[in-house]
Amino acid sequence: MSTTGTIDKTAIRNAATVIVLRDRMGEPSILMGQRGAKAAFMPNKFVFPGGAVDADDARVRLATPLPAVCDGRLRDDSPDGLQHPLAVAAIRELWEETGLVLGTPGTWEGDVPEDWTTFAATGHLPSAQSLQFVFRALTPPGRPRRFDARFFLVDADDIQGDLDDFTHASDELSHLQWIKLTEARQFDLPFITEVVLAEVAGRVLDRDPPESVPYFRNNDEASLFLRLRGFPMPDHP
Repeated sequence: MSTTGTIDKTAIRNAATVIVLRDRMGEPSILMGQRGAKAAFMPNKFVFPGGAVDADDARVRLATPLPAVCDGRLRDDSPDGLQHPLAVAAIRELWEETGLVLGTPGTWEGDVPEDWTTFAATGHLPSAQSLQFVFRALTPPGRPRRFDARFFLVDADDIQGDLDDFTHASDELSHLQWIKLTEARQFDLPFITEVVLAEVAGRVLDRDPPESVPYFRNNDEASLFLRLRGFPMPDHP
């Protein structure tokens, strides 16, 4: 997970999380890793790769942008202009924490940002066309870190290179592995990850972006489960 400058750890930070789905039409599995025991946020938990948006993410060019429908839904209840850095952060965090490349072959123009030198060395440019915005969650109050996280689903077929090669991964996550979707709940997961898994399970056979995006919003007054684009969350009190 990269950081830039001085971070106010009490502030809510925008973040991107990537759910990579493999063999979705056969025996679907997802890529997860375990956070360290001394991590301030969700220690020991198995999580998807992801992290906070950095200031430099807004300046990184994408070879291909987000799908228009996902770009539009990311604008809902968010500052305009955040869509691009969220997509960049998702691709950067996937690379940093797993060593997997979501991109297209190409050569960078001009100076390569420090956080992207190893990615650029693979001969790829970051590409967001395969990212699907499928979930949003706000960390509850009282936690040592708070994130407004957007979850992106990507098909493993759109990853470049060997899906089992994690040699370029940082040490942010340990025990990186493909976990069968049906077995994921046997691991030590954060509550919100279990909620997201239910959404992913319902989308395995559907490659199209969801008609609306669930938003689990925690604030000082209440925990609300909403759907972006005005659709209520069904069967939820």
